[in-house]
Amino acid sequence: MDICGEKIKIRGRVLRIARLDADMFQFLEQTADQIEAGLKDLGAKADIFTFNQRLPNTTPIYPYSMEWENFAALQISTFEEWWTKQIGFKARNKAKQAEKKGVVLCEVPFSDELVEGIWAIYNETPVRQGRRFPHFGKSLERVHVESATYPESSVFVGAYLEGKLIGFTRIVSDKTGTQAGLMNIVSLVSQRDKAPTNALVAAAVKACAERKVQFLTYSRFAYGKKQSDSLSDFKERNAFKRVDVPRYYIPLSPLGKFAMRYGLHHSLSERMPEAIASRLRELRKAWYKRKYTTAYDVS
Repeated sequence: MDICGEKIKIRGRVLRIARLDADMFQFLEQTADQIEAGLKDLGAKADIFTFNQRLPNTTPIYPYSMEWENFAALQISTFEEWWTKQIGFKARNKAKQAEKKGVVLCEVPFSDELVEGIWAIYNETPVRQGRRFPHFGKSLERVHVESATYPESSVFVGAYLEGKLIGFTRIVSDKTGTQAGLMNIVSLVSQRDKAPTNALVAAAVKACAERKVQFLTYSRFAYGKKQSDSLSDFKERNAFKRVDVPRYYIPLSPLGKFAMRYGLHHSLSERMPEAIASRLRELRKAWYKRKYTTAYDVS
């Protein structure tokens, strides 16, 4: 389906929540009246429609129920400005380390060869950052289909060692070219000593600076009530900061109105007290350490 010319996806069995297919990478640019007109056909298939605003506009502009969403965002002027003044000393040295150890970074076209390299990286380990890695176990065909989406908005950067892909990032920009996001950034854990992920972040910043992209996002800075962890620390060392933007929720059915009234449109993990959630994450990580030989963290 589409709304206002944008593809949407609907998730949930009981409570059905609709959002843009490329939510947090693509954004609605229409007026409130245009959005409401586009929602008429959607009402029979979803209970809630949600979307958020694009940077740099952080002031609410729509008359709908709103909550604050957050990005891990980097405002870009030039690559040199980021490299010399914005990132930390450790992050800069890590990015240099990759080149010193023979890692070559380059933009690459989408191809079967690239997909095979991505598939191999995905299937290296079932656990990353102490949790189940969602791409592990996917077939080559499925990885190809997922990687082929948004071709006009995507830029792939590969990290190669002796001709082998050891890491990659996929940068997806919005239709205005103002904001881009790291839809994927993954490296082989076995090559972590060469810091390919740090080098990929640097390459992504350079690619955005060359295209005059003003903001690069790295998913969210914070998730629910979760405190900082190794991933948020990694983002911060690379000069990404938390930026709050409005996220709107439009109920489309009586169930949607009920869910929003009692906060049921959020997952259980988001509604859980942080003390309990933190303990459950520790137990999950311990389980994976026991089930698998190693648990992996971002370098």
